[in-house]
Amino acid sequence: MVKILLVEDEAKMRELIRIAFKKESFETYEAIDGKQALNMLKNIHFDIVILDIMLPEIDGWTVCREIRKVSDIPIIMLTARGEEFDKLFGFELGADDYIVKPFSPRELVARVKALLRRAENKNIEISSIIDLGDISINTLSREVKVEDKAISLTNKEYELLLFLVTNQNVVFTREQLLLKVWGYDQYGDPRTVDTHIKRVREKLGNKSSFIATVWGVGYKFEVKK
Repeated sequence: MVKILLVEDEAKMRELIRIAFKKESFETYEAIDGKQALNMLKNIHFDIVILDIMLPEIDGWTVCREIRKVSDIPIIMLTARGEEFDKLFGFELGADDYIVKPFSPRELVARVKALLRRAENKNIEISSIIDLGDISINTLSREVKVEDKAISLTNKEYELLLFLVTNQNVVFTREQLLLKVWGYDQYGDPRTVDTHIKRVREKLGNKSSFIATVWGVGYKFEVKK
């Protein structure tokens, strides 16, 4: 049975989410603050974490940061705030997705299922080294180097870059990337793709132009000399 840790201080919100997950036969554990959540994570193996940002004791951003020190478990962050800065910060800390309140429980369930599928498929990657235009990706260690210097990518940034690199010169729409990288065939926010593309480009430095924008369509990876 899928075990979900729901970290949310609002009782009504927890109830709505709990009911939605129960219909899917998911087992939901609940924490009302960040401190309780971190203690539970030490003692129970969870498949995914649903994490509110505004929490008592320890906020969601801090909890996300602490989780990422020891685990790559999928994390969806919940918030009433939808500013671009919040999304960038959450993704940089290692969150896999971000959903703004109010939202449909059905949408949350769909996103959870998609991330769980992606988490299962990550272990299928073939061990190899990919070298393209001074960018090197080790798919075994998930290490990325630009001009022989290692760069730090979050899980989703790595998966997005790897997908584009292994499909060089193919143009993908935002919707296609949401499906291929996030596993969303609906409900996904195309702006999530734009935010991750922006972060990956920043980390690629002077190789950022390798991720090209095809105006009116989407993105592609092409090695430019």
